[in-house]
Amino acid sequence: MSLVSFVKVPKEYPYPTKQVISESLQLIDYSFDKVVKKVVIKPNLCYYLDCSTGQTTDPRFVVDLIDLIREQIASDVEISIIESDASAMRCKYTFRMLGFEKLAQEKSVRLVNLSEDENDCVDVQCNGNRYNFMVPRVIRDADLKIGISKIKYTVDPIKLTCALKNMYGCNPYPKKYKYHPDLGNVIVALNKAMKFNLFLIENNIASGVQPRKIGLAMASRDPVAIDAAAARIAWLNPNKIKYFQVAEKEGVGRRAFVARGMPLDYFRALYPKKTFKMKMKARAYKLVVRVGLGKKLGLE
Repeated sequence: MSLVSFVKVPKEYPYPTKQVISESLQLIDYSFDKVVKKVVIKPNLCYYLDCSTGQTTDPRFVVDLIDLIREQIASDVEISIIESDASAMRCKYTFRMLGFEKLAQEKSVRLVNLSEDENDCVDVQCNGNRYNFMVPRVIRDADLKIGISKIKYTVDPIKLTCALKNMYGCNPYPKKYKYHPDLGNVIVALNKAMKFNLFLIENNIASGVQPRKIGLAMASRDPVAIDAAAARIAWLNPNKIKYFQVAEKEGVGRRAFVARGMPLDYFRALYPKKTFKMKMKARAYKLVVRVGLGKKLGLE
């Protein structure tokens, strides 16, 4: 079974979260390889929503991860922060509005819009289906690939967006709404096409009707295991999330995990439950996509 760590972010956050990240990695017996030359970091940047909403990765967490990487690998390691355009989002604005443009200047890292990067086409088999994706070369050529996600409710049948779903943003094709009718299989296929090495969760703030501070950081080498743990924190049964089952069958990871660090139930008790209003919004969204209005409304 895969290791998944649970670490409490101190109340005095903002805080040198480098210590939190380091502890998360130690708990899963992970250490950075000294031979790494190129690193890509994929944060969760959802439209233009600030990290205070609990919807997007806090850039301060990314800053401390960059510092930790340079301390433990080399000061001159090449680091790229990656994201792609979406139906209703453009990277150049997202990077600027959410603080990543400033971060890149201060830390001398690259910001890469995957929708504008060179790529190669690959065929992927998943759950009896065949998919053709563009794989950005910045991802292909990286020695270390790190995903930083958030735990968030989403529409059925996906139910939860976290580490596996974060890879959806690595698809450089901007009009991603075309994948919605087969979203679960597409997410798994993308994880097969672009295999990441390390998965972190920055969930100091949890999204909800009212964002709530829960002070959670997590780490794992296995995206399925960390998502299964995240589902339990969000009051969901991971065994009832179909694309988790597909991911396990396709060899992406395993739902079973060994927890290290703080008790999972500590964070579960803090995580905002899905409200009736959120459930109705999800049903309405699903209906819009089903009747073919997603494209007209610019839904991803």
